Amino acid sequence: MSNILLIFICLFVGVAFQFVKAFPKNMHLSLNQFVIYISLPALGLYYIPKIQISTALLYPLGIAWLGFGLSFLFFYSIGKKYGWSKKLTGCLIVTAGLGNTSFVGFPVIEALYGSEGMETAIIVDQPGSFVVMATLGIIVATLFSRESLSTKAMVLKIALFPPFLAFSIALLMNFVQIDFPLILQSVFKRIGETVTPIALVAVGLQLKIERESKHWKFLWLGLGFKLLFTPLFFYILYRKLFNASGLMIDVSIIEAAMAPMITGTILASSYGLKPKLASMMIGIGIPLSFLTLAFWYYILSCF
Repeated sequence: MSNILLIFICLFVGVAFQFVKAFPKNMHLSLNQFVIYISLPALGLYYIPKIQISTALLYPLGIAWLGFGLSFLFFYSIGKKYGWSKKLTGCLIVTAGLGNTSFVGFPVIEALYGSEGMETAIIVDQPGSFVVMATLGIIVATLFSRESLSTKAMVLKIALFPPFLAFSIALLMNFVQIDFPLILQSVFKRIGETVTPIALVAVGLQLKIERESKHWKFLWLGLGFKLLFTPLFFYILYRKLFNASGLMIDVSIIEAAMAPMITGTILASSYGLKPKLASMMIGIGIPLSFLTLAFWYYILSCF
């Protein structure tokens, strides 16, 4: 459970750095760029070539792909009805639509279901959450950002976005069944491991809990959707409608109940999609998720 401890330490360090005058006020922007341009591409280049593609992936893959689509339909519809700004709608779509299926998800799944559960968790995360972030997440962030781009410019921006570029290269390597030399794989893995600590420090630098903030009602809506509604949707879909059961289904539903993805928050912040709200989704969502995860584990075990 050292990963869980690291989450809280890095968040605390980021918050503490807000009061250190030696650090520039916009330091989080530089950290965000490091994650986007270096850490995330390395992660994709390490994991994607190793994924074994088969129909058995459909249930765990659905958690990320259907979950993001559900988030888009939900928040886009509400945003249109109540006249939300594009940045607010985009922020909630991205942060509530992407789950923290690796750094929080992996240790939780291993603790609850052991090494067998980890096989499903990796499928949910790598060809699921990571790829959704690098494709649909970038598209939504671009469409809902303050920028006004032509279709050609938007496609070009997505195609040249470092995580997407790395994903495309890695996916091609997967199809032709080749991988990087072991020494490069080791380098990519080590660089990829910097995603979580750097991203969490960046989140902590932006995290400000203001009692009078206008973000609170949107925060609870976003977290309610991510921590309660999303796993409920998959519980009904998989367990009741598809009548599916077993370890893969249980692990997939627990992964659906994870807090918002850290790198999804970085993506939203980088595109100017309500950075303060995005940071609150992580800063409050991760601790709160341990309570809701216990609830969903009980439901899956007893019903």
